[in-house]
Amino acid sequence: MLFNSYIFIFLFFPVCLFGYYGLLRLQREQTAKVFLVAMSFWFYGYFNLSYLLIMICSIAGNYLFHRLLSGRQDRRLLVMAVTANLGVLFYFKYFDFFLTTVNGVFGSSIALRNILLPLGISFFTFQQISFVVDTYRGEVRDCSLIDYALFVAFFPQLIAGPIVNHNEMLPQFAKMGRQGVQWEKIANGCGLFILGLAKKVLLADTFGAGVDYGYANIAALGRADAVLVALFYILQLYFDFSGYCDMARGIARMLGMEIPANFRSPYKAVNIVDFWKRWHITLSRFFTKYVYIPLGGNRRGQARMYGNLMLVFLLSGLWHGAGWHYLAWALTQGVLYVATRFWQRGRQRRKAARNPVQETAALSGIVLLRHKVMTIVSRVLLIFYVAASEVYFRAESVAQANQLLLTAVRGPVQKISMELADCFRLDEFWYVLKVLKLDNMAWSRYILMWAMLALGLYLTMIGKDAAERMERVRYRVGSVVVFAVLALWCVLTFSEVSTFLYYNF
Repeated sequence: MLFNSYIFIFLFFPVCLFGYYGLLRLQREQTAKVFLVAMSFWFYGYFNLSYLLIMICSIAGNYLFHRLLSGRQDRRLLVMAVTANLGVLFYFKYFDFFLTTVNGVFGSSIALRNILLPLGISFFTFQQISFVVDTYRGEVRDCSLIDYALFVAFFPQLIAGPIVNHNEMLPQFAKMGRQGVQWEKIANGCGLFILGLAKKVLLADTFGAGVDYGYANIAALGRADAVLVALFYILQLYFDFSGYCDMARGIARMLGMEIPANFRSPYKAVNIVDFWKRWHITLSRFFTKYVYIPLGGNRRGQARMYGNLMLVFLLSGLWHGAGWHYLAWALTQGVLYVATRFWQRGRQRRKAARNPVQETAALSGIVLLRHKVMTIVSRVLLIFYVAASEVYFRAESVAQANQLLLTAVRGPVQKISMELADCFRLDEFWYVLKVLKLDNMAWSRYILMWAMLALGLYLTMIGKDAAERMERVRYRVGSVVVFAVLALWCVLTFSEVSTFLYYNF
């Protein structure tokens, strides 16, 4: 079930919201938890009942491991639990990729299984691995089956995250119903949901139309077209994924719960290290806690640290998908990340060697001006680097990604494709151009494309993100009207084909 669907907006969530608070009003907290689990199962099973069966089996198996590990540090049992989870993930997500690789290397013709990929399996598998590992470490106290099922299946974050920790959710489950109906929290959550919905259906899907056209017609693109398609994709990816996470946080907030932020204006980052502190935060947190630190982190010398960082990026690439292009994406990200960390450590040593007089001189006005200019330049260069790297993420193969990048660098210098511009020809705005009698101009078909690009870059590189905006919202007549119009506009777009990019992972 999609958040941006009629059944979710007009049936599923109203039933969920009123049923949940109705049970809490009757002081049936345990029944309310069971109700949320049942609704989450409905949400997930709506896509495919086979998905639901796989998830229920995964929950049952991991809860059994949790019970067996509670109060005992049995390393062999922990290895068995983690291996079982990774084995399930490998079978459903990577087995066909493995067979394809074997066929390519050895010239064999082993038939592919065409295995069904359950939605969100990467997310709920990693979430359960973290729970089992934390149980082994003694960080998780006794947890009931209902609480555990709700922890895994809670529908706002089930399909595409964020990846939550036990210490973020279980305490909230324990306090469920004690605070009553918090109308201000419900209103704030509703506003956050609407902003996330607008990011998805009004911005991400619009940029996505241009991206789909570009990748389907690479041979016909000029140099400027290829650059624009790459920029459109990083905007589509951000508005799509962060929009989903904003909606997830808004839904959870309307149910009286908080789930962690997954984005903090990543395109405002000044370098790749800063970028990964702002992008997909909960995935970075998972790899840091359960891979990077156990491998030694930065405690075993610089060479080992840089090797650990590259391994984390390669694993992140594999986590996102079964394909060499995902590893290529991870490699481009990891190489720059390691190089940046190396430069930062050198800069810290040079800074520590300065004397106080030099440090004071470094704060002069001209140096501060240079710092501001370099910050702007760094942001712009990072955006273009990320756009080039994400070409591998979006492409269907390394060859296709290379083709688009070569077109961006050495393609024909020609007028921007009119077909690409027409992907932004939204009816509601095109009507405005007609009223203003601008629709017959030779350049009119490009107006909306440039306007959308400017808006997307402004919102991501300068403007506040949805969470920051909601912190300052005060519900008065004007703001209520704005949210109502925005919600209506979003709902009117539901008839178009749309899905979330991260549902594939």
